[in-house]
Amino acid sequence: MDSKAYLSGMTIGELKGVSAKAGLPVYAANQMADWLYKKKVATIAEMTNIALSKRNFLAKHYELGIYPPVDRLISSDGTVKYLFPVDTGRYVETVYIPADDRATLCVSSQIGCKMNCMFCMTGKQGFAGNLTASEILNQISSIPESDQLTNVVFMGMGEPFDNTNALFDVLEILTAPYGYGWSPKRITVSTVGMLKGLQRFLDESSCNLAVSIHSPYPDERLSLMPIEKANPIKDIIRLVRQYDFSHQRRVSFEYILFNNKNDSVQHAKELAKILTGMHCRVNLIHYHAIPEVSLQKSSLNKMELFRDTLQAKGITCTIRSSRGEDIAAACGMLSTAHSKQ
Repeated sequence: MDSKAYLSGMTIGELKGVSAKAGLPVYAANQMADWLYKKKVATIAEMTNIALSKRNFLAKHYELGIYPPVDRLISSDGTVKYLFPVDTGRYVETVYIPADDRATLCVSSQIGCKMNCMFCMTGKQGFAGNLTASEILNQISSIPESDQLTNVVFMGMGEPFDNTNALFDVLEILTAPYGYGWSPKRITVSTVGMLKGLQRFLDESSCNLAVSIHSPYPDERLSLMPIEKANPIKDIIRLVRQYDFSHQRRVSFEYILFNNKNDSVQHAKELAKILTGMHCRVNLIHYHAIPEVSLQKSSLNKMELFRDTLQAKGITCTIRSSRGEDIAAACGMLSTAHSKQ
């Protein structure tokens, strides 16, 4: 017996196709979207402005695609890491990060990752497939804090621009009037730097962008991030410079500092040099150590000196607060443990 398709994660165009198959008028797609993304019903039976016979047809061929996480870890600082099953024996992680005036959710886009960055536990898992739009959206809609969210960042497991079709479907649903109706400024997509997907994103989306850089020197960045070979950071920066980030959206560069590797004043000066003239910010990130990797995190004193050097060169720079260190905060730690079990 064929498995049922999931309604949640469908764009309005896809829901119009469902309406046609069910023998419903075209406007029924908007009714379904309203039930799915605004009223957030738990069953198809609750879509009461659709005829009962048509609801029965929908229930026979479709499911909502909303399911809860199978595990969670709660940090002493309020951060919550959720674990979702997405395939036989495989899992993805979603992290809820509350702050004074913000509630941010960090969502995954792939099962594992192809990028194999030296410092990332997800990359050590290898790649097991792309998440569907339904599986991505479920991370947002099924957690208890869903209605409290102020921001979503695609900064979890996987490379979003390696799964562009599902990513863009979810971005549409989150920002469209028929969907969640969010401002694009509430959403940030983080990438290691894939030119093809980045070009499409810059042309079609108004959401914020975050680029992982981690070294201003190409050879050193290559030693940390294999993507540098096919997608050099100089080409990424050249492309981003062609777009306006001064008003509706922002671009940031993510920089993990590793002790005695990429955390010198000279690194900061070179980073300022390659970013000069851009309307951007740099986020400095504490490294969360992972097994069998010799990299160590920089001291706070070094991070502050790095920040101050950038700011003296006119680059806005902040040190991101380290959250959830007591709950295997590094992406991939919890899902790897469960997969091994």
